[in-house]
Amino acid sequence: MILAVTLMVRDEADVITAWLDHHVAQGFDVFVITDNGSVDGTAELLAAFAERDDVTVDLRHDPVHRKQQGVVVTTMAREAASVHGADWVVNADADEFIVPVDRTRTVRQVFEELDPVVGAFFVPVVNLTGAMATSGAGLERLHWRDERSVDELRAAGLVAPPTPNTVHVGDPGVTVVQGNHRASVANGAPVPAGLELEVLHLPWRSWAQYEHRVDVSGRSYEANPDLTPSPRHHGMRDYRRLQEGVLQAVFSLRFVTDEDAATGPFTRDDTIAEVLRRAGSTALDTPAEPLVPADELHELQTLGRAVASRDERIDELEDALRAAETTATTLRETVQFERERAEAARAETAAFRQRRIVQVADRAAGLARRVRSR
Repeated sequence: MILAVTLMVRDEADVITAWLDHHVAQGFDVFVITDNGSVDGTAELLAAFAERDDVTVDLRHDPVHRKQQGVVVTTMAREAASVHGADWVVNADADEFIVPVDRTRTVRQVFEELDPVVGAFFVPVVNLTGAMATSGAGLERLHWRDERSVDELRAAGLVAPPTPNTVHVGDPGVTVVQGNHRASVANGAPVPAGLELEVLHLPWRSWAQYEHRVDVSGRSYEANPDLTPSPRHHGMRDYRRLQEGVLQAVFSLRFVTDEDAATGPFTRDDTIAEVLRRAGSTALDTPAEPLVPADELHELQTLGRAVASRDERIDELEDALRAAETTATTLRETVQFERERAEAARAETAAFRQRRIVQVADRAAGLARRVRSR
């Protein structure tokens, strides 16, 4: 069996070594990777990885920054099957670490037992959180599963939990939707109990990493006229917050101290660090990560909640405005319709009166003729 993973990556030097080591340890044979013009050392780390002879590395370069992920990943997923003969394909981001729910297995062992008739299936994504730091990958620091409900996240000023990813059998004609959340391969059967997978997600690792990510992502969307994300898309909203100078405060809402996590809806999960440690990965040999002190974190979170509340209120006002505009448009159309109906009625009345006048005149003329004939 050939197990492939695709990756489109840009400026993820803080986490890319860990991601590569993790997926090798999980049993992936083929890595189809597109570097999207990285300038932070990611490209060099990928080039070194491509020299390995124990896995197949298909390394590409696409320097265009126009949020073309859907097109690029689709090409990689198709060629994982057509060029590399992949039986199964996982399409991932550099902050996504796929693992079996049954931690005694590897991802490869799961796919070796999984019947290809399953076709494609969704894999839930779990955000990991922990102490906030100004820099660093957080591979050991971010060890809490964020299990807050949608309502709890909204109350904290955050968006909903992440959307599941799609895993699929190798298919030379597959189409992968932007974000890796859907693929054109149909699901043919449920995943048997014990073979479930999940993705551990590290999208918020440090303020330096996230600030850079939001900046380049927002500018990439702006540079691509073919993509029209909603102003409420989380990436575009954070891009506006960055330009306003309030993004760091909202960003802080994602983090939690160990003391706070122990009393909330969080579960400790050290899987990523444990996999890397067993694999002898050098990704854990990093400098100490400068943490944001707890009192400073709480101050930032107070401001962050205020900003999130403001944005939610703006959304409500915009919704009310759109509803009012819709109502006004409907009223204008109704008024116009009634005016046209009234005009038609007046015209019909005038025509009726004209016909009556003609009829009366005809009867009068007929009566006059009869009188004269006598």
